[in-house]
Amino acid sequence: MNPQRRALLRAGSLAAALPLTAGAAAAASAALPPALPPLPAVPAGSTPEALASNQAYWQAVAAQYDTTDAVVQLDNAFWGSMARPVLRHYEQQLSMVNRDNAWYARMRFPADFEAARAAAARALGVASDEIVLTRGATEALQVLIAGYNRLQPGDAVLYADIDYDNMITVTRWLQQRRGAQVVSISMPEPFTHDNVVAAYIAAMESQPTLKLMLLTHVNHRNGMLLPVAEISRLARARGIDVIVDTAHGFGQLDMTIPDLQADFAGINLHKWIGAPVGVGAAYIKRGRLADIDPYLGEKAGDDIRTRVHTGTVNFAAYLSLPTALDLHAQIGVANKQARLRLLRNRWVDAARGIDGIEVLASGDPRLTSAIAAFRLKGKTSVADSYALSKKLVQEYGIFTVPRDGLASGACVRVTPGIFTPESHLDKLVAALRKVARG
Repeated sequence: MNPQRRALLRAGSLAAALPLTAGAAAAASAALPPALPPLPAVPAGSTPEALASNQAYWQAVAAQYDTTDAVVQLDNAFWGSMARPVLRHYEQQLSMVNRDNAWYARMRFPADFEAARAAAARALGVASDEIVLTRGATEALQVLIAGYNRLQPGDAVLYADIDYDNMITVTRWLQQRRGAQVVSISMPEPFTHDNVVAAYIAAMESQPTLKLMLLTHVNHRNGMLLPVAEISRLARARGIDVIVDTAHGFGQLDMTIPDLQADFAGINLHKWIGAPVGVGAAYIKRGRLADIDPYLGEKAGDDIRTRVHTGTVNFAAYLSLPTALDLHAQIGVANKQARLRLLRNRWVDAARGIDGIEVLASGDPRLTSAIAAFRLKGKTSVADSYALSKKLVQEYGIFTVPRDGLASGACVRVTPGIFTPESHLDKLVAALRKVARG
């Protein structure tokens, strides 16, 4: 364990034995989450699917958020807006940390940080000693991929075109670091459950030295929900490890980490959970810690915290994580998933009927997330997608984001949030009809 962390833990133990001053007591009290404003009760017997179209309920949820009126905001996948209770708590903690400075950081923060880690573990469905908090999924996945130490020279590592750019870069780096043979595959387009699974099976069967696969639960390009559990089980039967990028999965899908059937995962808590920016987690299943190297300079041990070293963290961001998780649980992840699916389908189903628009999305609920994408038919270059996204915002006031990297070509991504009104998706569809006509 690094010296700074040891010092913090010692300070935390010392703090427990010290009397609280009035100022310290106030600081400790300020660290407690505020009471959440009540949301309307879900009607008795209402299913998530029925609740998804309950406008009064979702307007009450939307009232928890401050949202811009400068544009129709349909890029809600970069990070998740904090709800007002989370933002208020974050501001309170930022003020307290700024005031109490090292006194708080050294004496009280270690215990508060562990409480936040325990809250995250409960939400993820794992034990506290199986996760370490990070600054986001990117850091978590870099730790897992770069630290994976079971590769021998010549072993194969697999990634796909749907995987996140930074993760692809780290995977390729394993060739330099471990002498691995890096292999890439492309997802079929249009994609179906069976042809996606078949693509991974074909890769596993054609690569007899395959040792590690990167799987992206919900990708940031076209939003396909990958059947991770099924692919993970197939990989395990062949002695292949899987690292799952669930940056866009956890929080918008009704699932916990064990559902992925994988021993390693990178998680984002500032996207679909809505914690302050700079909060994520890495998951290493109990019994697999030795397969991930400790961070540079750390001694090998049985504490997962030795796998990450972030230096001085944003204390207030971690203090506000439990509040974000409480609001997430109050709304209900199954309800969030159903509402996001309704919003996604509202524009996707309509856009499929527009001549000249190609929708990159499946009608299979097993492959559906909040994210989907489109492009003008035959316009697959990066320049085409940037021009289309620019046109939408300049002429129609609709903010989307171009994405490249798919083997089939670039596209424009659309992502509603739980606070997005249905009228915003209707505006997008109306704009697409005009754009398609030229």
